[in-house]
Amino acid sequence: MTIKALTKNALNMPFTFKAPKLKSYLLLFIILMLVNQACKDKSEETSAQADLPAKEALPEIKEGSKMGHILENATMGADKRVSLKLNPMQKEHQLLNMRDHLDAVQNIVALLSEEKYDEASKIAYTRLGSTTEMKLMCASFGDADFEKLGLAFHKSADAMSEVFKSGDKNKSLKALSNTMNYCVQCHATYRQ
Repeated sequence: MTIKALTKNALNMPFTFKAPKLKSYLLLFIILMLVNQACKDKSEETSAQADLPAKEALPEIKEGSKMGHILENATMGADKRVSLKLNPMQKEHQLLNMRDHLDAVQNIVALLSEEKYDEASKIAYTRLGSTTEMKLMCASFGDADFEKLGLAFHKSADAMSEVFKSGDKNKSLKALSNTMNYCVQCHATYRQ
């Protein structure tokens, strides 16, 4: 008997004995079987796609561009992003940096909402800008395209820092959006 037929029979099954919750438990069991089967099917599909070639070239990001559908690699199933093949220590260090970047962006958004542009500018430059530490970090992964994208992100943060000094909220938000576009592109293209 197929799962579909089993489900149909379970829903229409009259229970005349003293087990009123049995129908609910049977239905729950069938649902769990369906989910389990769907997971197995997806797992087989994922392993079949695991050896797909990585994307060859990175799309260019222009100042103020809209990322739109950059998440083309972020589909359900196999992770098709380029692996940086990091060792555990590099992974931990990179995760700490990514979390600090996220925290910096959150602080910048809060400061912009309070019109504290000079403080937002300082955070943008010191925590996201192209400092010597960040330049070395981007170069340490051994992937030229990743390095190029990372350096472009940090340079955009330098430019964003300067825009913040103008005190213009709209220009500041556009600059922040541009910098965030690099984040989106990088995370859509690369994985640890």
